[in-house]
Amino acid sequence: MKLIRICLTAIVLAMPAGVAAQDVALKTNLFDDALLDVNVGAEVGVAPKWTIDVPVSLNFWKLSHNRQWRHWLVQPGVRYWFCDRFSGHFVGAHVHGGQYNIGGIDTDFKFLGTDFGKLYDTRFQGWFVGAGVSYGYTWILGKHWNIEGEIGVGYSYTRYDQFRCAGCGKKIRSGKSHNYVGVTKAAVNIVYLF
Repeated sequence: MKLIRICLTAIVLAMPAGVAAQDVALKTNLFDDALLDVNVGAEVGVAPKWTIDVPVSLNFWKLSHNRQWRHWLVQPGVRYWFCDRFSGHFVGAHVHGGQYNIGGIDTDFKFLGTDFGKLYDTRFQGWFVGAGVSYGYTWILGKHWNIEGEIGVGYSYTRYDQFRCAGCGKKIRSGKSHNYVGVTKAAVNIVYLF
């Protein structure tokens, strides 16, 4: 929570003194909302075609049947807009970090060297950091409302402890690492502009 407060304070301090229309945006990611993640993003215009974007996502729910899907994530980045900011095509670069406690989730697929099927009968608890690039597009809905789609790819390094089952505490591995390359950002955001 301390890291989130620091990030939000940095956003407020980065805002221009005379905030005019379409200098600041607040947003929520509908993908995160569907997963019951508490999420909010703030984006601040820093130049005619540049913005700083800081989305934060939290999930501290314990699911039924000893399933775990707990995490927090912060993913600050910069965006370059090809037209005016908050409108049309953009490209971005982001860094990300957070912690997780995930297990008991029934997924049976492998993707780019990561076996997500292991989440069914084991639990993983650890932290991650990484970076990536993204592309997106924003559709103007009205004076203050936009909808935005974004997809990003990149790299994540994680350190974790592995536990025998989703609900028990029997540790079977400690201090292991994993490298992930693939999708690091996927969002359909509802955006409110100030």
